[in-house]
Amino acid sequence: MGRKVLILNQDYSALGICSVPKAFLLVYLNKAELVAQSEAFVLRTVDDEYPSPTVIRLHRYIHLPYKGVMLNRQNIFKRDGNRCQYCGKHEDLTLDHVMPKSRGGKTNWDNLITACKRCNSQKGDLTPEEAGMKPYQKPFKPSFLVFLRDFSGSVEETWMPFLAKREKLY
Repeated sequence: MGRKVLILNQDYSALGICSVPKAFLLVYLNKAELVAQSEAFVLRTVDDEYPSPTVIRLHRYIHLPYKGVMLNRQNIFKRDGNRCQYCGKHEDLTLDHVMPKSRGGKTNWDNLITACKRCNSQKGDLTPEEAGMKPYQKPFKPSFLVFLRDFSGSVEETWMPFLAKREKLY
């Protein structure tokens, strides 16, 4: 059961992702309600069938002061599609500081990209421009919702109304 379930806060804002058994337990214990269910899967017991959740909403509001994406190696690899941003390889990946640390480059979302060991060594202590190596994309900090939608693996169609980009009104 590798499928995932989107957890919504009481106000229908995306809170996180959990496994199907955990989501079913929350619904069964009346801590959450079923918002959307899978059309293709059901949960079976000896006596009954239950809908397989894809989206649940908690009955109590959970206050989270900051919903950010943690800066770590795996999340940067996910953001960059598990490929070197200079040559496109998928093997021997490491992290590269676009602006080298020795020149004051920070360890943050906007300065770290995925690079293979060969490209990282070739770039060395230079900027991409100085090394003549243009990355495929500019590094960026993904928002929590964008990270859930785009980088958490497979996304259920029933999640999209809750993860869709909200247009800014100016």
